[in-house]
Amino acid sequence: MLGLLESWGYLGMFVAAFIAGSVFPFSSEAVLTALQLTGLEPVRLFIFATAGNVGGSMFNYCVGTLGKMEWIEKYLHVDPGKVKRTTRWMERYGAWIGLLCFLPILGSVIAVTLGFARANPWHSLLTITIGKAARYALLIFFVAQF
Repeated sequence: MLGLLESWGYLGMFVAAFIAGSVFPFSSEAVLTALQLTGLEPVRLFIFATAGNVGGSMFNYCVGTLGKMEWIEKYLHVDPGKVKRTTRWMERYGAWIGLLCFLPILGSVIAVTLGFARANPWHSLLTITIGKAARYALLIFFVAQF
């Protein structure tokens, strides 16, 4: 699979990041690292990775806006208990919890919860983008050291 994504270049990075940003388990970090080490331009990788990963999270946000916990549980395999806990965080911190969407597994739950709770979509988009961009910037910086 990694070889296929590598042959797609920047589009492969976008697709991998979108998949990883949604509720499907996938490592966009591995793809980004591999593509950067093959010589693809880091700034473009950063843009495609961030856009794809934010797109995946906003997909989760949109599914959350459907407001059907049974769909969220059945199709996205998100535990309703985690959504309830994340909703309590959101009540305390608002859409700022979107900054944590970069976290593995929990990030998907946060994005779904933001949509489920009808958090401001623009504020959610902003905070999700900041968190994910920071993660990819750090990863690209560390890979560049090798």
